[in-house]
Amino acid sequence: MRYQLLEHTADALIKVLGSTLEECFENAAYAMFDQMIDASTVRHVEERSIEVGPDDVEELLFGMLSELLYLHDTDGMVFSEFRVTFLDGELRCVASGEKLDLDRHGPKTEVKAVTYHMLEVNREEPSVTVLFDI
Repeated sequence: MRYQLLEHTADALIKVLGSTLEECFENAAYAMFDQMIDASTVRHVEERSIEVGPDDVEELLFGMLSELLYLHDTDGMVFSEFRVTFLDGELRCVASGEKLDLDRHGPKTEVKAVTYHMLEVNREEPSVTVLFDI
């Protein structure tokens, strides 16, 4: 299981575990898109690269998710596969996906924004918690 949807009154709160912090970030990106569409239906026909930082890990997570959401909002892209690497305080993410197809992707909920509220990166576990404004 890539992520767990936690109880929240109005928004989408997720907790993600992984074997590495990079895997947690990848799973958080998957979880964000899986709130919007059925991410398992996304084909990997196009790649987009984003770079964020240098900054602390919470800012890197926020920045990465916000950039991916921006690509969705402006270019109509949906993604389901991510490769995250950290180098010298910066993050690089290569996201694989395609243009949104409402008939095939099964739209769910609109994610309006990534929030700082309840945002947490735990290096020890490793895990991340993110609240999406829906």
